[in-house]
Amino acid sequence: MNGYKGIILAGGSGTRLYPSSGFVCKQLFPIYDKPMIYYPLTTLILGGITEVLVISTPRDLDLIKSGLGDGSRFGISIEYAVQETPAGIAQAFLIAEEFLAGSPSVLILGDNLFYKSAFRKFFQGAIQANEGATIFGYSVPDPQRFGIIESDPETGKVLSLVEKPMEPKTSIAAVGLYIYDETVVEKTKSLESSHRGELEITDLNNLYLQEGRLKARNFTRGDFWIDAGVFEALNDACNFVRLNQSYTGLLIGSPEEASLHVGNISKEQLYEQMKQLKSSDYVDYLLKLSGS
Repeated sequence: MNGYKGIILAGGSGTRLYPSSGFVCKQLFPIYDKPMIYYPLTTLILGGITEVLVISTPRDLDLIKSGLGDGSRFGISIEYAVQETPAGIAQAFLIAEEFLAGSPSVLILGDNLFYKSAFRKFFQGAIQANEGATIFGYSVPDPQRFGIIESDPETGKVLSLVEKPMEPKTSIAAVGLYIYDETVVEKTKSLESSHRGELEITDLNNLYLQEGRLKARNFTRGDFWIDAGVFEALNDACNFVRLNQSYTGLLIGSPEEASLHVGNISKEQLYEQMKQLKSSDYVDYLLKLSGS
């Protein structure tokens, strides 16, 4: 749709969620009424992305593939790639090189959930305006734990990006959603592994910063972001989705609904999909949405 391809990085060993992650990968854990991976997939669909690569571990990839399929029911295409050994977020671009084939891209972490009023307009606007790399910021109470963004409030141009600073200049943390131009793979190849043995996403972003081509789009008061990679955050994410859906009567993180809204599928196609499934609150909602 917009020339950008999407990557969901759903790898890693999920050690922070052990022992549950010893049975099934965290991206298939439920966040209230949907598997975790539905939320980043919905984000990409709302951004107008129609070609998606899911990267996961050898153990987990077939399970994810059995749930999402080839993406046709969402009006998109989904491909899959194995991450044999986790070696940093930026490693995703080396794994995805053939899939990207020189295209610009959007990377989202498989355990990140975003919520914002008019999110589709906000996200698609960021993609359309991207001229190098765009990162997203969210205000946090403990900035020493994150990569912290200092940016020009007028232009969004990033002035500094520091990983876990002792004396942070702002409270705006870089979160797990990134937009890159077609040079991202070559830039990733130039990176050296950190002391952790990983290709750091902050190092990649700083290459764009050095070129003066890194911008930030910040979420604001009332927006919601969470990294659901630990039990406390997973519980908070479940509660957020439950409360929001209960009080509004609207779903959060439904790729079928997002696909309908962006025009990937029709109401008739949605109805045909849902009528083949047994009744549940989720299915009944989508049947009603399809006009049945």
